[in-house]
Amino acid sequence: MHKLNDRQAEAVKYIDTPLLVLAGAGSGKTSVITTKIAYLIQECGINARNIIAVTFTNKAAREMKERVGKLVKGRASHGLTVSTFHNLGLNLIRKEYKTLGYKPGFSIFDAQDAHALIGELMQREMGSDEESVDTVQHIISSWKNDLIPPRQALENARQPNEQLAARVYEHYNRTLKAYNAVDFDDLILQPVMLFREHPEVLERWQNKTHYVLVDEYQDTNGAQYELISRLVGDRGKLTVVGDDDQSIYAWRGARPENLALLKKDYPSLRVIKLEQNYRSTSRILKAANTLIANNPHVFEKTLWSELGMGDIIRVIRCRNDEMECERIATEILTQKLKNDTHWKDYAVLYRGNFQSRLLEMKLQHHQIPYHINGGTSFFSRAEVKDIMAYLRLLVNQDDDNAFLRVVNVPRREIGPSTLEKLGNYAGTHNLSLYAASQEMGLQEDLSSKYVEKLRSFTEWMDSVSRRCQTGDDPIAAIREMISDCGYENWLMQTTATPAGAEKRMGNVSFLIDSLQKTLERGDEDGTVEDAIARLILRDMMERQAEEEDNDKVQLLTLHASKGLEYPYVFMMGMEEDLLPHRTSIEEDNIEEERRLTYVGITRARKTLTMTLAGQRKQYGEIIDTSPSRFLEELPQEDLEYIGFGQKASQEQNALTGNAALAMLRNRLSE
Repeated sequence: MHKLNDRQAEAVKYIDTPLLVLAGAGSGKTSVITTKIAYLIQECGINARNIIAVTFTNKAAREMKERVGKLVKGRASHGLTVSTFHNLGLNLIRKEYKTLGYKPGFSIFDAQDAHALIGELMQREMGSDEESVDTVQHIISSWKNDLIPPRQALENARQPNEQLAARVYEHYNRTLKAYNAVDFDDLILQPVMLFREHPEVLERWQNKTHYVLVDEYQDTNGAQYELISRLVGDRGKLTVVGDDDQSIYAWRGARPENLALLKKDYPSLRVIKLEQNYRSTSRILKAANTLIANNPHVFEKTLWSELGMGDIIRVIRCRNDEMECERIATEILTQKLKNDTHWKDYAVLYRGNFQSRLLEMKLQHHQIPYHINGGTSFFSRAEVKDIMAYLRLLVNQDDDNAFLRVVNVPRREIGPSTLEKLGNYAGTHNLSLYAASQEMGLQEDLSSKYVEKLRSFTEWMDSVSRRCQTGDDPIAAIREMISDCGYENWLMQTTATPAGAEKRMGNVSFLIDSLQKTLERGDEDGTVEDAIARLILRDMMERQAEEEDNDKVQLLTLHASKGLEYPYVFMMGMEEDLLPHRTSIEEDNIEEERRLTYVGITRARKTLTMTLAGQRKQYGEIIDTSPSRFLEELPQEDLEYIGFGQKASQEQNALTGNAALAMLRNRLSE
């Protein structure tokens, strides 16, 4: 407690009524949450197993739990729930699966699994293309986040795409249930419906839950809001931490108005503001405060800092997007030399991923190491997930999710209708889908044609499994499996270009090579099952490696930058139609774009440089751009404009000279 400022300490100790901690950027909110958990256990006598703390990312939950572990020693912290919303929902479903009508061991469909199923179902309704499947999937996800069931969606649907989505939604939900599966949105939706329809279950969970803490509350959607309010009940033992100025996820269902809704739902709500920022200079905070003041506010706050005024904020206009990226690269080189810093101290933030391509080329040209934050994990690629599902099924025939992913990939004429009937049969007889495919009784529910196709698939998989377990070369058996099923031809048929298919097949080969190396590195008695199990863990290890503190310049979108901080920040593309984005301008959603800009500004600790291009290449055309309106909303006395027609200084001219660049590189290598 002695490390907290007065407002933070007040937020920790206040437990009389529901509490909203309005926590500005860099104000130490994580310290408040973790210290409050320790306070509830050690000073208020609340058992750790009766406390639930919820946040939005696994990384944040992990960090929170580790910090609580340092404050609360021994067994006192055992049983504490610190998790994401979706993990909390998953635990609730696992405990109450019978009431919800599921079998044990239900599968979880990720976005790609759901996309594939929706695509299959839509072929019944219309000849679907990729874009229409994406649209329908987004609409169904929005309905689930708003707790709208299929029947209500069908009644409310007015536009043709909504009517189509509502029809697909009904089939999709029914098929998921038949598969004994839930999708990502169901992890919140199902517990909420459980609590609505089964008061006795709700009462039991309310009695187990003595205090709830929620981080990033401005990012909650309607379903998440109701899940928390039902768990809390009338007791009001609730602390939420949030910042309406950092709500930037409306496109995925977040409702910043949930903060204001708290005042209505909890009339005795106490609000404590954390306004002291421990991250940025006063000038950077002044810019952020001045910009965000243009948005309407339910709660007013002003960030301040004791870190001094700091350097002026530079706004650099370059001739075109290529020169913009060149300038950023040379600025980073110069500043690193001048300040004797690390590459990892620099971050370049942008509105859209496409902006990083040209920047990467320039950084590579100047031999500047960089890392793209939030890139696609190798294990999340569709072709890798397909082959991993085959491998999972080889070692565990009860893995229904793996079975569903590959039973019709490549196509074996085993569609959703067949699988729905198979799922119903498996559920009735308490069997896995794989085992149910081999049952004689299945012929009563399915025509012999489709029973034969299912049996043919499982018998083939059995033969592959036997060759893996008894043969001298299990890897050769796995390569033969991929060849036998015609996976390469399948990629050729389903990938837009031959080059793309070849690249995807290269990923499959890399995966099998990795499996072979894993097998070779294992114990002498190690089996292929052990090697596959270790490979399954590689995804987690890969993600952890990405989070390690490598010495590279960080490239990331403004959305991905939330929660992070860097000493030296570049915000590129400060132009109309880019920031704010054209779509947001057309939809009159400038306030969220302004919050996004605010998030970008408040990532900077020491210096902030904003860049823009006079011309930008789009879809093969060169277009003239205009500066972002947000530049005009910043305090002009704190900005230095460069490249806007004024005479450039000698230092600026030197930056563009090749001789200067060569000198910089030589000095860096020395």
